[in-house]
This record gives sequence, structure tokens and C-alpha cells, in this order.
Amino acid sequence: MKKASMRRDGMSPAWAVAALVLLLACSPADERTTSPRESAEPAGEATANGATCAEHGAPRELCFICDASLRDPGRLWCQEHNRYEDRCWECHPELRDPSRLWCDEHSLYEDECFLCHPELLKKGAEPGEGRTGAAPDGEAAPGAAVVMCKEHGVLENECGICHPELLAQKQPGEVLKVRLPSTESAAKAGIVVAQPGEDRMLQGIECFAELSFNQNKVAEIAAMADGVVKSIEVDLGSRVGTGDLLARVASAAMSEAQSAYLSALADDELRQSTLERERQLRAQQISTEKELQEANAAHKSSAAAVRQAKQRLMVLGFTEEQIEGLASGQTTSGDLEIRAPFAGEIVGRAAVQGSLAETGKPLFTLADTATLWAMVNIPESQLPRARVGQQVQLTVESLPGQIIVGELTWLPAQVDERTRMARGRVEVDNKDGRLKAQMFAHALIVTSDAAHAVTVPRSALQSVAGTTLVFVKSGEDLFDVRPVRVGAMRNGHVEIVAGLRPDDSVVVSGSFALKSQFLISRLGAGCVD
Repeated sequence: MKKASMRRDGMSPAWAVAALVLLLACSPADERTTSPRESAEPAGEATANGATCAEHGAPRELCFICDASLRDPGRLWCQEHNRYEDRCWECHPELRDPSRLWCDEHSLYEDECFLCHPELLKKGAEPGEGRTGAAPDGEAAPGAAVVMCKEHGVLENECGICHPELLAQKQPGEVLKVRLPSTESAAKAGIVVAQPGEDRMLQGIECFAELSFNQNKVAEIAAMADGVVKSIEVDLGSRVGTGDLLARVASAAMSEAQSAYLSALADDELRQSTLERERQLRAQQISTEKELQEANAAHKSSAAAVRQAKQRLMVLGFTEEQIEGLASGQTTSGDLEIRAPFAGEIVGRAAVQGSLAETGKPLFTLADTATLWAMVNIPESQLPRARVGQQVQLTVESLPGQIIVGELTWLPAQVDERTRMARGRVEVDNKDGRLKAQMFAHALIVTSDAAHAVTVPRSALQSVAGTTLVFVKSGEDLFDVRPVRVGAMRNGHVEIVAGLRPDDSVVVSGSFALKSQFLISRLGAGCVD
């Protein structure tokens, strides 16, 4: 039996003898014989270079029977008989080449037995090199015999039941085979197959969010002067427009402001009249220039007092029309009127009729609910993927099946020192009023969009030793074990990025039964050769 994985350039007789010892150790006891040629001096020469494997009589650094790392990774190993599968005549007698003479004494082909034919050890030659079934470095030569798993009827290097360890070497899309005991087994196990779906799958950052009012459209409305609440014109939930009356407050400050304005206005009229007279007298050179300048300064002072008094009225809630009416002598209420600064909804109310209204203390909270903010909590590890302007999809428990689309408008400059999360802001449309502040939502910050993704239900996926896989039907009792690479997961479906075609028949129900069959050899029920 030729151990191609143990080749060395310029093979020495010592190494060759060591290889032979290993080969003989692999042979059945009834086939091995003792021979003077087998115990000749070269055996001692083989052990002269270092420690020897006591069990197989070969240098330890060459004993691939004891050390699996020395074996050719491209060839299967027969665990039962401790040799390569393609040289195990007990498991695969059909692989033995009848056209090649067999050395019964040393359990080798005659053209490989360098003990019987020492001329094979000439420099640069290796026994059996170039013959069918052998190739340098353990690679299968063209025309080499195919090793079949007689128990399961598949290629030995594809039999997942006999060799589940091969799964670790498979890339997405490569297969192992699992055969069920009979063609009726799939139906009895409840195995259901279906073709993968094709859907739009979004990949992104999944996080939780809390809805709140748009802080740019919220107002705490308070009285600008102390007084008593005389009347309330709105209630919680009332929709109001810009300038609508909310409440009236009886305030002494309002009467004082009106009186101050009227007084300043009268004084200004007097100063204006005086200034006009001084101008006429100066033109007739009756008065001096100093008197004209004093009259002009007095008029400017009175005009400033009028503007100040008017501004005070406007701060207290007077409109231009009301101030003009006050100046023209129309009767004006002395009440302080509380009005809405913009259109929105009354979402908070502290005003009670007859209660004291204090300066700066809010009486109403007004919010424009046409837009809301969703404050998303983004994990620190996901922050590099987040960008202002990205689309965000929100779902809330009270609106099943509905997706609210918004835009990421702000990212913070720091993360929370306790939660290690960043609280970003998403602006969402709420003209229909279906969303409410303080709702919790699940958010997906979209980072990529696959328009035609291959998807399968989550029930189709299984995991073995960290490898995600699906089972694909290839016969009534035969299934492919296929590693896959997954992408986004949404609404119970998973995107398959690699390893699956749209026309594959994927097991979507009952895949755990196939996984059990795949791993049955770990329970001692695998290959029985």
C-alpha cells in the first residue's frame, strides 16, 4: 500500500524501509509473514535517525497512522483498518488492480515491493510511480478507481453518514449526501420540500426605538404676567390653528400696560405738537436754535416710550389690530388672552378656571403631531454602519403588519456610558395620527437593499458545529447536505447569500430528522463495513 502523503525528495533506503514497516503494520495479521529480508539491516538503519513508533516500527515523525496530521487531507481514511480508503481491500476489494502482480509476503504490489526488488530504490525513482491509482503527493491520477460507499450507494467522499467530519471542508454550495433507510422514510418523518422564495430583503441595523413629539414643534404656553384664569376655551385633544384663543386671564398687569401705552401715546402727541410750534418760531427767528433742539429731543423720547409700551402690550398677547383699536379709543378688554403660536393639538393642560396663573408657569402644552421623532438606541458596535439620511423602517405592536418609513436625521457625538448605546433621531410622518408619543417600536436602519434575494423559512436552517446548512432533495430517499451563507432575517424568512439556487427543492419542514440521520454515525450507527 503506497503512502503518497509521506513522499520526500531524494528518498533514502532508510525512509523507504520505514514506509514499508508502516504498510505492513496496516496489513491484516493473517496476510503478514516474517522473512529474512524483512528483518535485514535496513530496518535498523531506518531507526538510526530518531525515535521510533513502538507500535508500527517507523520513525515517529513519519508515522501517519498515529499522527493524523501527517495524512493526505485529500484522501479518506478507513478508521476500521487504519489505512487510506482507496487502499483498503477489506472494505473495497473491487479497487484492487488484478493486472498488477501482488506480493503476498509483504502485502504490496510487486512493482512497489522494493524489498523483493531493491532496484526500485534507484535514485529519483519511487515504487509504483506513474501507475494507475497513484499520483505524486497523494493526488488522484486520471483513471483512478472511484471509491463508493457500498452501504449508502454514494461516493465515499460524499457520504455524510459515514463521514460527517467532511462538512467542515465544504464551502457554500458544495454537498454531502444523506440517504434515508427507505423511500417512505421522508413521508413518515414529516419532511416537506419547497422551492426558495424570491423577495426583497433589507439588511441593516436592528434596534429598539421610542416615539416622542417633534421637539421643534412643541410649545409650553404660559401667561406672561400674573393673574387669575378667567375662562378656558380649549380642552385636551383640541385641534387649534395659529392665533386661536386658548384662555383668558384677568391680570392687573394688562390694565397697567394699556394705561401706560395710552399715557405714552398722549405724551407723544403733545411733544409732536410742541416740536411743530418750535419749528415755526425758529423759522420766524422768534425762538433760538437751542429751544428747537430741546423740543426735538423731547419728541424722540416720547416716541421711544410709545414703542416700549406697545411692545409690552404685544408681549402680553395684544395684536396689531387690538393696539390700533386701543389707540383709536375703542373699548378693549383688560383680560390677558392666551393664544396658540402655531397649529397643533393640545396635549397637556394645567389651567383650571379660577386658579392663579403665574408668570412663566405653563398652562397648556401644544404639539404639532404631523411629524414625530423616533429615538433609536444604536449599539456601539453598529455605529460605523449608521449614516444620517439612511432610511429607517419602524414597526409597532399596536399596528401589526404596518411599516412606518422615516429618515435618520441625527446621530449623537457620544454614547451612553452605562448602556454603550447611541441615541439617534428618526423623523417620521404622522399626518394620519396613527402613531402616539411614548410608543415603543422596533427599528431597522437600512444599510443595503437586495431587490431579488433568495429566501427560505427559518425552519429550513440547521446548524452543525458552527456551519449553517440546508437539506436539498435529490431523490426519493436521498438529500444533499448543503452549507449556505445567510444574510438578512425578516418576518420569519432568511436571505441565502450563497449556496442555494432558486430552483432547488429545499426541505422547509422536518429538517431536524435529516440532521439526526446525518449525525447518526456519532451514535455508533454509521459505516458498518
